[in-house]
Amino acid sequence: MYYMNTLTKTSTGSKAPRARISERIAKVSPSATLAIDAKAKQMKAEGVDMVLFGAGEPDFPTPAHIVEAAIKACQTPANYRYTPTPGLPDLREAIAAKTKRDTGYEISASQVVVTNGGKHAIANSFAVLLDPGDEVLLPAPYWTTYPESIALAGGVPVVISTGASTGFKVTPEMLEEAATERTKVLLMVSPSNPTGAVYTKDELLAIGQLAAEKGWWVVTDEIYEHLIYDGLERLSLPVLVDDLKDRCIIVNGVAKTFAMTGWRVGWMVGPKDVIDAANNLQSHETSNVSNVSQRAAVAALTGPMDEVLIMREAFDRRRHLIVKMLQEIEHVECLMPQGAFYAFPSFEAFLSADLAGRHPSSTLEIADIVLEEAKVAFVPGEAFGAPGYGRFSYATSDEEIVKGIERLGNLLGAAKF
Repeated sequence: MYYMNTLTKTSTGSKAPRARISERIAKVSPSATLAIDAKAKQMKAEGVDMVLFGAGEPDFPTPAHIVEAAIKACQTPANYRYTPTPGLPDLREAIAAKTKRDTGYEISASQVVVTNGGKHAIANSFAVLLDPGDEVLLPAPYWTTYPESIALAGGVPVVISTGASTGFKVTPEMLEEAATERTKVLLMVSPSNPTGAVYTKDELLAIGQLAAEKGWWVVTDEIYEHLIYDGLERLSLPVLVDDLKDRCIIVNGVAKTFAMTGWRVGWMVGPKDVIDAANNLQSHETSNVSNVSQRAAVAALTGPMDEVLIMREAFDRRRHLIVKMLQEIEHVECLMPQGAFYAFPSFEAFLSADLAGRHPSSTLEIADIVLEEAKVAFVPGEAFGAPGYGRFSYATSDEEIVKGIERLGNLLGAAKF
């Protein structure tokens, strides 16, 4: 019989209260992206004219044919019941077909587990791979969820810092220097959240060959695969390096490509023993993903891509607009992102400057000043392991970009050094 015991005996025999929250969960940092977005949206709900560059989600509606598939699914009684934990057979087949179509990687449906969004896929991946003390090579800037998922699985994130001078990309030499005998996994992301960096074929090939030589597992997040610009090609590590196929997990989902962030459908692709383990884990965590969302995802993956191309064209235009405007602000430096929908400018010049009567020592403080004074929300670089920078999502209208960056420029332009 399971029961809760909230007291423990001390050395004197008296009882002392145990901590109410487990140490493991108490160490989890809140999502800075969602926290900033929530505060800004609350201000907006109170009538404040806010410009939001915080959360990373497309501002387009989910394409109509996907919504229609969901409506039909709501009217189908079979969807009112439990379905297989790893996903509807139709969806797993669609993911296998989509994976081959988009990257050339040929897998079977048995190598797929459908998850409650990409975050769930990431959590499952580290849960099935890591034992306590196993190390994960984690290039920074990184998405805020990665180190928390690693730690929750008992692993140790080994952060490898990059900067604008390297295009926010790691090299094999940097990975080798950071690796130890405890290294088990390398996390790779291209295109990157938060920087928009995209690795070239040669860069990925060199990193993949190193991982294969060292016997590392690779978890590669391909959620932004369709949001790549400048004629760059979509690349997948297990396709480039055949020896990685048995030691690689691909994380993906419909959220970014099809403007379906709220539908919560992601997936893992990997070797069958790992996928079977993830299926077993998920059977105790959540069971199956919402059947209605899964049916919608089938429609997304098997339907036309016309609206995806329209969204990408809009994001391409907006990245040029926001980067141009950011670069025009004196003392702000910003590389042109090649993927995703984020700009990642440096505000290092403003640290300790007089900004609206305050002297910020971090981009956390700069973000707070900008939020309060300019009514503009962005996510500070500390959330991504990159102090001195800030992430601006340009998944918003051209008009909002112009208004928000003009406000930012006016505030920063008045800084005293």
